[in-house]
Amino acid sequence: MNWRNYFGITLLICLVFSTLRCKSPAVKQEAGTGDTFKSWAPTPPMGWNSWDCYGPTVREDEVKANADYMAANLAAYGWQYIVVDIRWFVENTKAGGYNQTDPSYVIDEYGRYLPAINRFPSAANGHGFTNLANYLHEKGLKFGIHIMRGIPKIAVENKLPILNANGITADQIYSPEMQCEWLRDNYTIVADKPGAQEYYNSIFNLYAAWGVDFVKVDDIARPYHQAEIDLIRNAIDQCGRNMVLSLSPGATPLSEAEHVQRHANMWRMVDDVWDTWPHIQHLMEIAPQWYPYIASGTWPDCDMIPLGRISLRGERGPDRMTRLTPLEQYSLMTLFTISKSPLFYGGDLPSNDPFTLSLLTNEAVLKMHRESDEVRKLSAQDSTLAIVSNHPGDHTVYLALFNQSTTDKIVPVDLRETGIGDSCQITNLWTGEALGSRKSNFEVSLAPHASVLFHLTH
Repeated sequence: MNWRNYFGITLLICLVFSTLRCKSPAVKQEAGTGDTFKSWAPTPPMGWNSWDCYGPTVREDEVKANADYMAANLAAYGWQYIVVDIRWFVENTKAGGYNQTDPSYVIDEYGRYLPAINRFPSAANGHGFTNLANYLHEKGLKFGIHIMRGIPKIAVENKLPILNANGITADQIYSPEMQCEWLRDNYTIVADKPGAQEYYNSIFNLYAAWGVDFVKVDDIARPYHQAEIDLIRNAIDQCGRNMVLSLSPGATPLSEAEHVQRHANMWRMVDDVWDTWPHIQHLMEIAPQWYPYIASGTWPDCDMIPLGRISLRGERGPDRMTRLTPLEQYSLMTLFTISKSPLFYGGDLPSNDPFTLSLLTNEAVLKMHRESDEVRKLSAQDSTLAIVSNHPGDHTVYLALFNQSTTDKIVPVDLRETGIGDSCQITNLWTGEALGSRKSNFEVSLAPHASVLFHLTH
């Protein structure tokens, strides 16, 4: 089966169904205007993404299995998004990479990708992702999808019309320049062409009709495609449904910090993070540069959390439990949470062991992640790193210390530099152990790649 099978009477019925649903009050919410989109993610979003487990091959039954686990074990702790990652519209997907030789796309007559029914059976009969989104919403969860920026090459090649664009066709709004280097499904959209905004409006209106709550847009933050980001933000704001906007991959240029903060809810600071220590160490270098731009509704993103069982059919390496040691896993979670990064777990949730689950459900750590502010790097020297943040309600301080080296390190702490004063009570946030009172200066011994997360109170 390929895209040609979707033209004709069946597609016309699908189109009418989608258009009517898009206009239905049932999917209408307060549309985003100005900065109101920031209210859609007042704290860093938390969820699951299919990429680390399944690459471009995830199926509906696997999405539901992870959603069931989240609803039963994680939702009470703030985890809520379930995101179907890349190429959900390709029928003949390939594990461990992409089928770019003879991909079988599912697309409608207006150049909009549709879910592959052989992978997402509930999408049959013109339903798209509506039934899957409803399944998640009934469990109290939210639904997200991944898209590539631009317009499908197949739409350009077949000169498909753009919905509500007065006869403008896909071949009139595209450019082959700046095409994604690693996935050739789409062309760049030329933002100032008539029909460019209408195309993005058409796909986001379709997603609103399906009940999508979160959209991860790929190949857009590095290089930084400001014009298409503006089109996407406009499309979300007019679609009638609140959708969190995530931009990928990194590194997003720091020079674009003010623009991205005005137009996205989250954006990647680095490229893909996998289960090796150098990836975590690189994040420790980059994340502090973005701390001044952390704000309610707009979150610099450390990428997905490669813990638990990953790469069942993933991009890199065999099916495995994470290669990070337990100490390195604590360091990863400590870095992500004190940095107030969005938390998107990449492992197969039903395969979690008790230790992995404990990393995702520590109430004290998640409270810090949700409620702290004024994140800042305190020091970085001799392969150690110190990060602090404050709790605005009680003026207490959180302190994270990291040993990035392969040898034991003694990390000195000057309490006056944390803002807590000359003395305080210290609690280990991960274990809950009260460590007693400390005055002025003290030291912490850390094993290689280890960390500690303290709550400092008067």
